Amino acid sequence: MKKLICVLAALALAVSLAAPALAGEETPGPLHVEGTQLTNESGVPVQLRGVSTHGLAWFPQYVNADCVRELHDWGANVLRLAMYTDEYGGYCNGGDQAALKQLVKDGVRYATDAGMYAIVDWHILSDSNPNIHKDEALAFFDEMSAALAGQDNVLYEICNEPNGGTDWATVKAYALEVIPVIRANDPDAVIIVGTPNWCQMVDQAAADPITGYDNIMYALHFYADTHRDDLRERMKAAVRAGLPIFVSEFGTCDASGNGAVNVEQSNAWVALMDELGISYVNWNLSNKNESSAILQSGCAKTSGFAPEDLSQSGRWLYELLSGESLPAEQKTESASSAAGAQTEQDGLMVDVVLKNSWQTDGENYYQYDMTLRDASGGAREGWSVELTFDGDVVLRDGWNGEYTASGDTLTVRPKDYNGTIPAGGAVSDVGFIVSGAALAG
Repeated sequence: MKKLICVLAALALAVSLAAPALAGEETPGPLHVEGTQLTNESGVPVQLRGVSTHGLAWFPQYVNADCVRELHDWGANVLRLAMYTDEYGGYCNGGDQAALKQLVKDGVRYATDAGMYAIVDWHILSDSNPNIHKDEALAFFDEMSAALAGQDNVLYEICNEPNGGTDWATVKAYALEVIPVIRANDPDAVIIVGTPNWCQMVDQAAADPITGYDNIMYALHFYADTHRDDLRERMKAAVRAGLPIFVSEFGTCDASGNGAVNVEQSNAWVALMDELGISYVNWNLSNKNESSAILQSGCAKTSGFAPEDLSQSGRWLYELLSGESLPAEQKTESASSAAGAQTEQDGLMVDVVLKNSWQTDGENYYQYDMTLRDASGGAREGWSVELTFDGDVVLRDGWNGEYTASGDTLTVRPKDYNGTIPAGGAVSDVGFIVSGAALAG
């Protein structure tokens, strides 16, 4: 199958005053923040546009030279490396820290070889407050900034999405401890600071920005089907107030990372970011069974992607970055769609489908999608499902459910928003990734 390759001849043209230039492709040079703009060393506005990995602990296979080069061929000039912290298997919760740090270094190297920038992302999420793992963050950024100090193409994102009531004063205090650690090793690198409420409250940062340091930017995140005019107006107001904003994560769907892809709202966001010269990074590079993943859940490739390998989000992103249209999408049934199991448990029909499998470092990984259908003839409040595997399993990721793994059994319970199953109805888009053993037949 042919690769999706585009030649971005327009990047060789002179910089227009109306729109910032994309960063240089061959030898990424140092970046600076001047006013609200990211600029190159000559002071010319630069716009980074690219892709974020999903969690490195769960989708490490996409950090490879061919994949990164292919993203560059699409038109991406930045790769964000998402290092989850508190989730199980993340850096601060049972993860292999040495392996994860090596993945970051490898990702930076592949981005450099492809003529791209790289963002080292300390991906707090379930930990809510960056100070929970502040000591680990200080040690991580000290080590990584020392190792990468000689490279001009590295940016540091020091707290992905503060949430759960964490206010700007708390985030700012954390940033004022982390920034000098990075600056001691890399005096000029661009540092991106997260903002409260999942990086939406940029107005709070605009009212009380960090002072005493250059080359600081502030993160805004959006998911196009959830965040619309109100957040766009907040972003415009913050820029007018002088705040340099970097959209270090955005999705085409709703804030869960799932749901319908909203092309109209995605395009409205892109038009505004282009108008304001704001850099942006799309979530996410994986085949996870959710709308925001750019690959089909049944795609086992880690490079050499064909149009049919891309999800709706992936097709939209490719066309955005490349400026080229893909042929009309043809629906095909996944070859793995017959794999899995169907059981009845307590009046529920439980359909589990194997969507993907792969091997990393000699260990087998399996990604499943689950649908629950009422078989009792009446509505129910709450549900619980037990799945048995051929051996002991380790839960690697899960979405739209609460998961507990013990030995060869995985127990799945609902989130607060999908616990009700109406009479004759169903709950879908429940999925998980495990390693060690496949579902028992």
